[in-house]
Amino acid sequence: MILRTLLDRYIFTELLSPFGLSLGALCFIMLTRELLRLVELLVSKGVGLWAVMKVFATLLPSFLVLTLPIAGIIASITAFGRLSFDKELVAMRAAGLSLFRLTQPVLLFAISVFGLTLLLSQWGQPWSSLNLKKVALNLLRDQLVLALERGAFNEPIPNVVIYIPDDRSGQSATGIFVSDERAPDEPRIIVAESYQVLMDAEHEQVALRLVNGVIHSRPDVVDQYQQVSFTNYDLRMNLSQSGYAATEERPTYASILATLNATQWKDQQALRRLMEHYKDLAFPTASLVFCLMGVPVGIVSKRSGRMGGFAVGVLIVVAYYILNIACEFLVTTLMISPFAGAWLPNGLFTLLTIWLFFNMSRQ
Repeated sequence: MILRTLLDRYIFTELLSPFGLSLGALCFIMLTRELLRLVELLVSKGVGLWAVMKVFATLLPSFLVLTLPIAGIIASITAFGRLSFDKELVAMRAAGLSLFRLTQPVLLFAISVFGLTLLLSQWGQPWSSLNLKKVALNLLRDQLVLALERGAFNEPIPNVVIYIPDDRSGQSATGIFVSDERAPDEPRIIVAESYQVLMDAEHEQVALRLVNGVIHSRPDVVDQYQQVSFTNYDLRMNLSQSGYAATEERPTYASILATLNATQWKDQQALRRLMEHYKDLAFPTASLVFCLMGVPVGIVSKRSGRMGGFAVGVLIVVAYYILNIACEFLVTTLMISPFAGAWLPNGLFTLLTIWLFFNMSRQ
């Protein structure tokens, strides 16, 4: 219904091009650190391309939640900046169309960005966290992304060092050396002829089944030194200790309230987590405000061009994040409630957007 006229479809189309370009650029910038890590897995660790692509696709929803609102405001600033610079907006206003009427396709665009951001924040991020854990577990099992490079000392998880001999004269080397210091009071040195990778899916663990070896317990203490020979021994490693494991799962709303009630609402960590819970809805709503704010801001900064629109949009989002940090400080110092801390930036930016619209509509 909103795109019922040619003009509405024209304005809506003007939004799509800068939105797609800015979204792609922002995702690339935010994924640069992870891309370097994934390329390292692909090139130096011997991980297959398909496994790396699965990890990349799993990480994407978390980054889209952050980049969609920024891309939305950049798109509206760039589109209306171009319309104003080319005097097309003047022609539309001369034809009797108000600024609020011209904003109708932007409203549809803003609702679309808001819906997608809300969908990703409520379901995409939890799915990404759980699925990333499964992907990491499969990588550890199938291709041993424990970085077991031959001829080098590797530390797949903290306090566990593994060494596998390099090939000698073109012949396959055998043997494995493990230094396990996860229990500081009882360090162990394990030497075996060969190994096999196993996975315990139920407990989300990876194990190395060592064959025909010896365990040296407390090798640095003469009077407590022990030596045990084995035919098969499973060395278990928890996935949560791996560098490729998923992040810690967020506590539930009920558990956060229980912690706050037990501490008389003085636990700073719990206050932050409750504020993050409210931000699950507040942040997608910010994308709606950003897209509408870009209309008057784009008209004001009409000579900034596409790159200028990108810069102005990023500056507005940076100001929004700084305000969020300030609100988080006020929440942790018990000056405002977590709900107010999550929604106060949205309220201030909404008032600013309304003021800009009325100010531009009178010109």
